[in-house]
Amino acid sequence: MPSAPDLSPDDFRRVRQIAYERAGLAIPAGKEGLVRSRLSKRLRERRIGSFSAYLNTVEAESNGEEMVKLIDLLTTNKTDFFREPAHFEYLLAKVVPAIKAARKPLRIWSAGCSTGEEPYTLSMLLKESLPERYDFRILATDICTRVVAAARTGEYSDEQLGDVSRERQARWFAKSSPGHAAVVPELRAPISFAHLNLMATWPMTGPFDVILCRNVMIYFDKPTVTRLVNRFHDLLAPGGHLFIGHSESLTAIEHRYRYVQPAVYAK
Repeated sequence: MPSAPDLSPDDFRRVRQIAYERAGLAIPAGKEGLVRSRLSKRLRERRIGSFSAYLNTVEAESNGEEMVKLIDLLTTNKTDFFREPAHFEYLLAKVVPAIKAARKPLRIWSAGCSTGEEPYTLSMLLKESLPERYDFRILATDICTRVVAAARTGEYSDEQLGDVSRERQARWFAKSSPGHAAVVPELRAPISFAHLNLMATWPMTGPFDVILCRNVMIYFDKPTVTRLVNRFHDLLAPGGHLFIGHSESLTAIEHRYRYVQPAVYAK
């Protein structure tokens, strides 16, 4: 197999510029090796001999398939079922009882849903805690088309299901192949999956009772985070909640939220 072409300083600068302008991704200096390794296979697939020529192709069709592919390759997608459980505990202890008491429908946005573990976790918990046929919907979006496609299939390996109890696996999953199981239709029904770039225009108008954007903003710089969380605020219902990752904070930016607890904010 031929070795990957060199990534020149100008190539790296162009990749960083494209990632930031198109997706808000702030690629740190010194990550040339990461960029080279993630894009090299794509150059071979397209039979393009240099990063410069590849980036020319990307920019020539800037709203086309190759731009989407580039952003897909640069995006990190790490997630688990029931990740950062304090959020789900708060949701069940505070948000769900208030919604039930008001007899309101519940609307949730999983912004940065990756391969679907977060929205399916939400669906499990809400199915278990709300009355049968209660009106709740989950919008699940991600910038990466590849992971949205995987989320739609709802199929996971036994290893990926390691944080799901045996009881829940038996109730909410059905064996699909050796070592794999898929979500049952009842669990999938309340969820709508869609490809969405958080930096672009949003087709939905809200309001949402809860927006989860967890471990996404660690890849954004301060101005981008500021714009994003204030756009989220506009789409939240009065008293709605924003959940962010536990490694993230809004303390250094201007925002309109009320702090509730670590990584939980209210409108």
